[in-house]
Amino acid sequence: MEVEGRRIRRFAPQRPSHRTLLPLHASSSSNSSNFSNTVSCCYCDYKISSFNKPLFHFGRRYSRFFKLWFSIGVGFALSACLGVTLILLWELARTLHLRGGSIRLGSFGSTLLFGLPPLVPGLSLSLADVGYACVSTIISVFVHEFGHAISATSEGIQIEYIAIFIAILFPGALVAFNYELLQTFPHLTALRVYSAGIWHNAICCAACGLALFFLPMILFPFYSSGHNPMVLDVPATSPLSGYLAPGDVILSIDDVAIRNAQEWLKLSTLTYNAKLDNVNLSHRSGDLEIVNKMKGYCVPSFMMEEIKITKFLGNQHVCPSELTAFVKLCSVNVTLHDGQNETDRLKNGRSMYCINAKDVVKRNRCGDDSGLATLKGGGCTCAQDEFCLAPVQEPGSVWVEIAYSSSSHECLSHEQNRFPFSETAGVKETNCGGTFIFVGDVVSMAHSIKLTSYQPRWGPQIVAYFPSILERILIWTFHASLALALLNGLPVYFLDGESILDATLSHYTSLSPRKRKKVLRLCLLGGSLASIIVCFRELLHLSFF
Repeated sequence: MEVEGRRIRRFAPQRPSHRTLLPLHASSSSNSSNFSNTVSCCYCDYKISSFNKPLFHFGRRYSRFFKLWFSIGVGFALSACLGVTLILLWELARTLHLRGGSIRLGSFGSTLLFGLPPLVPGLSLSLADVGYACVSTIISVFVHEFGHAISATSEGIQIEYIAIFIAILFPGALVAFNYELLQTFPHLTALRVYSAGIWHNAICCAACGLALFFLPMILFPFYSSGHNPMVLDVPATSPLSGYLAPGDVILSIDDVAIRNAQEWLKLSTLTYNAKLDNVNLSHRSGDLEIVNKMKGYCVPSFMMEEIKITKFLGNQHVCPSELTAFVKLCSVNVTLHDGQNETDRLKNGRSMYCINAKDVVKRNRCGDDSGLATLKGGGCTCAQDEFCLAPVQEPGSVWVEIAYSSSSHECLSHEQNRFPFSETAGVKETNCGGTFIFVGDVVSMAHSIKLTSYQPRWGPQIVAYFPSILERILIWTFHASLALALLNGLPVYFLDGESILDATLSHYTSLSPRKRKKVLRLCLLGGSLASIIVCFRELLHLSFF
């Protein structure tokens, strides 16, 4: 995340011979040219002054509106600063194990504090995500600095330059203006200028949220949505490579219809967690007579007589590599051709049936997906002389059934060009789609492919990428603007929070300048140390992903 730099050093002596960490006034070279730069051992920048006059004229022309606009922003910025400070204190107490009681924010507090969504364990940022992050950061920083610039010019303060800088290792941007002139204005005026960046980042978040909400309506003339998500890309490293191809449409997971890309991720996570809890519960309990909340398939007895039946050996089942292990959920009273009743067979130990999953998935469904199914009969929906079998799931992996369809003009070529399916995965296909079984980490599987909720009404296939790109830019910009607003609301050195806190103490308290400076330094020191501790904890947490 880019870090936006301070425009003003609050403790810089008012003598020309002293220099600040971040230059505030244009040098003589800057006044004679629209572009200049400053380079030192820990700081370098690129200054632009060509926008000074247009911004000044624009701000002065609508000064009455902007003063009202940024006065609203003062109230929001002060509320945001108070809220983010409370979150920081809560996270500090959580880090130092000082908080008590049963109230837990979990990762919610850190998510709010840094303005970023929680990371999914095991997943990393792609090159495209890095590009989205850079674009969204540029947009967010521009919106932030534009707020400062317009607020200053609306008060009659001339901009000296706009700078893009790198301080030590942190890039950012700033708007430099006359600090001495700002000091002659009322404290509320300075507060409007300092709060403008946070306010504009909040407006940017709201604009991104509204754009995402109305995106189906905006794209309606060119794209259809609300039906099923379409596959845009399946990387070669994805476990679904060979199962799905660009242009395919995902219909359902375990017979639950999928309407958009968000539901695909949400349902995959919910299904994985629910089934994983049931699998782990079964293994921990050691109860071999119960399989929890599992769907099964009706397998006729004549198929089971021809397959290999193996015993459950310890915690391992033994099946040839081309077959999948199944266990009985329930059954009608069936006698096998060898004369042994199936109930008697169960008493001798839990039988594992090694069957080709491709044959099983074609059968009718059975079992109870909302309750417990037992091995000793009852609740079967299969026909006479059929067994209700469910796949055995190892801890850490689950079995899900995914239905898809291929685009009408490419389905035949897709069928011809698909890679061979996994030997342990069953597939039931039609001419333009089918159903396949995935066994493994469903969450990683769901994130390994790129989907879009929008299908183009016409045009080449390349236009299908535009809604996804636009959606990702809006999402990343929302989070980048939120992070920039919250970070600048923290009471720490070198960010807007320092100037906002100083102006707030000057305007709303009657402290003497000396006492106000002591309080300011104490708050900034405490806020900076707390921020460092919480950031260090988050870095340690991410290192274990």
